[in-house]
Amino acid sequence: MVPQRPDVAPRSTRLRPFNRILVNVLLDGSVAALAAPVARWLAAPRDGLIHPLWFLASGAITLLVSGLPFRMPQQYWRFSGTSDLLGIVGASVASAILFTLGLKATGFPLPSPTFPLIYAMTLVAMLGGLRLSYRLSNTLARRRALLRPIVLVGADQVADLYLRAIDRNPEAGVRVTGLIGQGTHQAGRRIHNVPILGHVTDIAALLDGMAERNALPESLVVTDSNFRGEALGRVLAAAEAHGIEVMRAPVLTALTPASRIELRPVMIEDLLNRPQVPLDRAGMDRMIRDQVVLVTGAGGTIGSELARQIAGFGPRRLVLLDHGEFALWQIDVELGELAPKVPRSVVVADVRDVGRIDEVFAECRPALVFHAAALKHVPIVEANACEGLLTNVVGTRIVADAARQHGARALVMISTDKAVNPSSLMGASKRAAEMYCQALDIAARTSGDPAALRCVTVRFGNVLGSTGSVVPLFRRQLERGGPLTVTHPDMQRYFMTVPEAVGLVLQASVRGTDGRGFDADMMPVLEPARVAGTDRLLRDGGIFVLDMGEPVKIVDLARQMIRLAGLRPDEDVAIRFTGLRPGEKLFEELFHGREAPVPTDAPGLLMAAPRVVELAGMERAVDRIAALAHAGDATAAIAVLKTLVPEFDHNATGEMDLCVRAGPGRATTAAIGEGEERTS
Repeated sequence: MVPQRPDVAPRSTRLRPFNRILVNVLLDGSVAALAAPVARWLAAPRDGLIHPLWFLASGAITLLVSGLPFRMPQQYWRFSGTSDLLGIVGASVASAILFTLGLKATGFPLPSPTFPLIYAMTLVAMLGGLRLSYRLSNTLARRRALLRPIVLVGADQVADLYLRAIDRNPEAGVRVTGLIGQGTHQAGRRIHNVPILGHVTDIAALLDGMAERNALPESLVVTDSNFRGEALGRVLAAAEAHGIEVMRAPVLTALTPASRIELRPVMIEDLLNRPQVPLDRAGMDRMIRDQVVLVTGAGGTIGSELARQIAGFGPRRLVLLDHGEFALWQIDVELGELAPKVPRSVVVADVRDVGRIDEVFAECRPALVFHAAALKHVPIVEANACEGLLTNVVGTRIVADAARQHGARALVMISTDKAVNPSSLMGASKRAAEMYCQALDIAARTSGDPAALRCVTVRFGNVLGSTGSVVPLFRRQLERGGPLTVTHPDMQRYFMTVPEAVGLVLQASVRGTDGRGFDADMMPVLEPARVAGTDRLLRDGGIFVLDMGEPVKIVDLARQMIRLAGLRPDEDVAIRFTGLRPGEKLFEELFHGREAPVPTDAPGLLMAAPRVVELAGMERAVDRIAALAHAGDATAAIAVLKTLVPEFDHNATGEMDLCVRAGPGRATTAAIGEGEERTS
């Protein structure tokens, strides 16, 4: 085989322009042949449309000859423009003149004196129209090819609104090829001429069928904001099998005619299958409005969300206290935008500084105190034992004592599931803080003084997206391409969204301070025994526990986050197990083994009745811990802590046998990176 010279194009390439010219000649000639009898009929309708073949051939020949000076055969129809149209006009006029002269030369009578003009106009209309139609169809085809094909998943009413929004916003860059509904017996019907392909429970089979027809969309778009949990997980799994991304549509109120349609990724929070819990907002308003409210740890995840939600109920003043300047500045700026009419005080203070805290309480005189300040990162507290004890135990006592001394009506302490059968110093220190608040509350409720400080303790598990927790860690690791690090394949944790957790904290605060059952308008039927039981447990030092639902395996959470990023677990992104760290357990608990979870008269809240210690004994123990921690004697301070919390089984080395303990009620997990930053 003789090699081809590199500067000589292949024969097929050299013939391509000639083939295009030949096609143009044939099409233009055919159009001119049809235009001749049409023009004659327009000029003399009574003569009909039947003509000899030479009449048709003459029309084609005269146009082809007239078109040569105007380079009509070389025109690129896909890019036809004004210059091409002018060439067509010139060729049409010249063809009409030649055709008329030919008819006169052969003695064929003209249909009418206006025939040349009519023929030229007919040629312009037919030749120009043909090119314009080709260009428009080609442009539409290219635009359609550039639009991303998507399939909508959700209720038909929302799909209808979304389809209307796309019609109003063509710049959205998508075209809907099908709908997957949530109603029954809808398959085969159409909304705005878009077919309903089937029910969402059949999503896997529907996508398999589209794959066989080579009709898979680029994205599945969930239009229903309430579509989440296990059902959404099935959609994600089916989409992953075909390499399709899953996105969320804007909320209904955002789909206005002037708005842009911006799809957003599905968030990991959407996979929590948690029903909406009704909140006693009337009670929250009654508790907060026109009161001075102080939030410690206001720059942290829980503290900042408390500040946001509290600001919505119109307090007389909101005092933001934190040890971290930058975090405090962030929430202050945000509240200035969200609730500019709520007066705020920004206080930089350490909860361990008794003089500074007393000064703040004396000046602000808060009626409500939400104590969210703590050291919460398990391994860091293990490595800084004295600091953890001083912040979590001594700091809580300082805040609680200041609240009692300066006439606060209630203190709400944020606790953690790690305080149950603790294996970490962080968990044990939070349990000691719980016990001090329990002792204060029992003393207040038994004193007979209605103005005495109420202490409400609220215990819950992990919140998704908190600073230093596993979800932001996984996101950072995904940005770097992995691997995602998980401590153990069996590790589990309870998870809740931050707004949901804080809403329930406020719900518990209302119930613990107001003395009333849940708002009867929200829950018409209240069992008297449940109301009485909640009151009795509160008198006995009961602790509110948020209903966290079912625990989630951290490795499953990691896999879901990889899928949400449009990647494949173990193929595109690896998961690496790093082993338990000091203080960690495989399974966290919300209740001690001897604590049966007791339902309360408030939705979303359970109650535990852990062991209590009388106030004088707690004060002596905390004094001892404070002295030893200030002296830097961590070993002795931990020994005192163990006398307070005898169930504290310290896992100082991260060994498995100290983390896995049989018994009822053990059911949560952690991953590397759990906990929050210091917000003291």
